[in-house]
Amino acid sequence: MNLRLMLCQYFAALLFALVAGSVFGIWRGYDPSLFAPATFVEMHQGAVRGLNVLLPALGFAAIGLTLFLVWSARGKGYIFWLYLVALLFMAAAGITTRLFSQPINDLVMEWSPDALPGGWSDLRAQWWNWHIWRTGFSVSALALLLAAIIVDRPKGGSLSNAPGRSSRVVDPTGAPLE
Repeated sequence: MNLRLMLCQYFAALLFALVAGSVFGIWRGYDPSLFAPATFVEMHQGAVRGLNVLLPALGFAAIGLTLFLVWSARGKGYIFWLYLVALLFMAAAGITTRLFSQPINDLVMEWSPDALPGGWSDLRAQWWNWHIWRTGFSVSALALLLAAIIVDRPKGGSLSNAPGRSSRVVDPTGAPLE
């Protein structure tokens, strides 16, 4: 297994985990219907300021790395498909964010906590629905990517069998063990 592939797997998994973990944390700890209207607006606006650029950038980078993994897995059967479906699920999370969540975010950014527009709770419910979809896509993408990485190992299950690596066993001083 070459170093470039391993680094790509590592950073793709790290970025997928950051995206999936962020949206999972929002889903699990931030049901907007549980907050007072003014609190919802203030918290939502703060989250948008902190995450509206960061999470899409992380997702885009993760998709780029996974595209390389898909390409590198050509001819590897189900490993190829695991990487590809992981990529498609993360892309679905990004599309859901861009087409459905961010337009609502733009509206909420203009609201005042002291004077909410008519129909605000309907928009809040729509945003939450799309967030649940985004969470499902992101967590599924992470699970599929991790499965692909786990099964995309050199034959024999050990990195010590990789080209250029010795398979002999040594003690901590470097002396060969019989």
